[in-house]
Amino acid sequence: MTERSFTARNAATRRPSAAKPGAGPPPRQPSPDAPPPPAPQPAPDGDAGSAADPIRVLIADDHAFFRRGLEVVLEGEAGLELVGEASDGAEAVQLAGEVVPDVVLMDIRMPKITGIEAARQMKEVAPSAKIVMLTISDEEEDLFEAIRAGASGYLLKDIPLDELADSVRAVYGGQSLINPSMAGKLLTEFATLARRDADEGPAKHAPAPKLTEREMEVLRLVARGMNNRDIAKELFISENTVKNHVRNILEKLQIHSRMEAVMIAVREKLIEIS
Repeated sequence: MTERSFTARNAATRRPSAAKPGAGPPPRQPSPDAPPPPAPQPAPDGDAGSAADPIRVLIADDHAFFRRGLEVVLEGEAGLELVGEASDGAEAVQLAGEVVPDVVLMDIRMPKITGIEAARQMKEVAPSAKIVMLTISDEEEDLFEAIRAGASGYLLKDIPLDELADSVRAVYGGQSLINPSMAGKLLTEFATLARRDADEGPAKHAPAPKLTEREMEVLRLVARGMNNRDIAKELFISENTVKNHVRNILEKLQIHSRMEAVMIAVREKLIEIS
């Protein structure tokens, strides 16, 4: 006998028999003086079992096949919502202003305007958007210019697709992402920038606002490529405290990404990168 038939048979044997007419006390009737039962109250906003708002993602790439692959990956992930696709840089800027995405996945080499120029323009129309360059270019100049344009991440297209969703969530959560093979090039570029500024003499730009001692500690660890969780462990503080420090650093320096903060810190000789 199968488990299903056994369960059904036992359930049948336990089913109570119908009450005989006249047997047992009559059902209790509610008192006419009893107050009516309270009306059901509506659930508070956001407390109806609904999930948090999804992360809104915009894709910009001139290759339709690659856009389709990203679309398939994103649509299969809970908490992510694809809100637009663009096939060139100009269209990407226009869509960003219309849909105001949380995260933008964008190629560098695109028609009309490049992804780097599009990133600059997006900061005007959608300043809250986190921009991740997703490209085949491993050139140091592209990486450096992308950061200067306000990109929060730089990933090569050989990234495993199953890691892409986590990358989107990480950038949305305030982290900066660099493909491991590019991280060393970025630090080399920072060091080159520092030497060039030293050779050119006194900087002609306005000095960076003064950071607190704790903010400097956080910035140095950001420059080492550490994420918020690792920084929290290193400094024996909470991850939320780290996020607050990073937010304050970005606001004081009037920039959009952690990597830009490192650039300014190197330029101002606030930190040293060997």
